[in-house]
Amino acid sequence: MTRSHETVTQSQFGPRAALYVTSALHASGPDLDALEAIAAETRPARAVDLGCGGGHVAYRLAPHAGEVVACDLSADMLAEVAKTASERGFTNIRTREAAAEQLPFDDASFDLVATRFSAHHWRTLDPGIAEAHRVARPGATAIFIDSVSPGRALHDTHLQAVELLRDTSHVRDYTVAEWIAAVERAGFTVQRVRRHRIRIDFGTWIERMRTPAPLVAAIHALQAAASDEVRAYFAVEPDGSFLLDVMMLEATA
Repeated sequence: MTRSHETVTQSQFGPRAALYVTSALHASGPDLDALEAIAAETRPARAVDLGCGGGHVAYRLAPHAGEVVACDLSADMLAEVAKTASERGFTNIRTREAAAEQLPFDDASFDLVATRFSAHHWRTLDPGIAEAHRVARPGATAIFIDSVSPGRALHDTHLQAVELLRDTSHVRDYTVAEWIAAVERAGFTVQRVRRHRIRIDFGTWIERMRTPAPLVAAIHALQAAASDEVRAYFAVEPDGSFLLDVMMLEATA
């Protein structure tokens, strides 16, 4: 039996869908506040949340948009989003199962395109960004939010290793420079880039993904063996908690 990357991703997140809906880390943040402010100002007639996960982008967009399409590879995740949207009284959120690299939408379908904490799971970055541009109307707002690599090889290698051990569907945390280049290659015009850091509580982080014990031990071993420089950059705590860089990139189609 063969396992594609998409199958691995679905198997990782499908059984944990409810945990991502209730995750405090995913449900809040300055990036979500900024995204909602943009939506409140632009009032998109139609918006799409690519790789919606627990649906937190869709929930922030819904009060300010005519329609929001929450799109994800996992049917289980979409079922949780539909359930939560109904519970919260959002009648304008629709769900659609699809990979970000192959969107089932017409060209120029959306006034706002957003994705948050999804792209580091995509097989490759460029096809997903190109699809985002294809479905965006000319002049539409695009918002890309994701964890990012610090850029320095020393820090990058540590981050990618820890991420992959925790979640085998992880592909790559890209640098801000890589993000800007990919967005511009797709035809977007970058308007603004914001950065902040979030504290990753190790216990919650591992529990949410149900990371197997041998891989948890490997993460702890990596952190313990890391140089003082690496441990200081990520502010690694005794229990393994650490700081993660996050980027919010705003662009227009």
